[in-house]
Amino acid sequence: MGGIKLYDEIAEKLKGIESGFKEIERESKTFLKENSIEQCFNIAQKFYLSEFYQVRELSTFICGSIASRLEEALRFLKEKVSRDENWRVQEVLAKAFDTYCKDIGYEKALPVIKEWLGDNNPNVRRAVTEGLRIWTSREYFNENPEVAINLISNLKDDESEYVRKSVGNSLKDISKKHGELVKKELEKWDVSKKAVNQVYKLASKFIK
Repeated sequence: MGGIKLYDEIAEKLKGIESGFKEIERESKTFLKENSIEQCFNIAQKFYLSEFYQVRELSTFICGSIASRLEEALRFLKEKVSRDENWRVQEVLAKAFDTYCKDIGYEKALPVIKEWLGDNNPNVRRAVTEGLRIWTSREYFNENPEVAINLISNLKDDESEYVRKSVGNSLKDISKKHGELVKKELEKWDVSKKAVNQVYKLASKFIK
């Protein structure tokens, strides 16, 4: 099947999807079954040029699934997909990053997690805080909730409200099972700072 014909068929199939991403994720798995990792990456790069965000979502899903085995795919997610202006693509980026972490193991992924959390692009930082929710339901963080709390809390005064909201909600998630640990962390915060106080209000919702 020619490249142009393949693209046209995929675009026609996906462009009508206005909500949800399950069908797009299923489509990505078809490519993974039928092509090598290198072929998948080439396909993903071509699809990412699409004017349709749904096709760019497909590209992002494909890259997330091969990122643990192909460094170029992880770099593509970080450097290219993170700049996408469509919020739906950013949601899929978060899922793609979680797939990468799951595939190599969350503990082994810690250096990359920290690297992304320290990136200048707020979409990269949010891909981590949002993608790993609920953090303590993930292997390693389930046994080490304090590590998750510490990593997330480092962004409590992030310059991006988009990121801060994700930080607050992530800590709120964790507080449902680890209320005392989250409370102990929140007690250290200077809530006189507007940005920090915004996160505090979200994070402390379930803490008595």
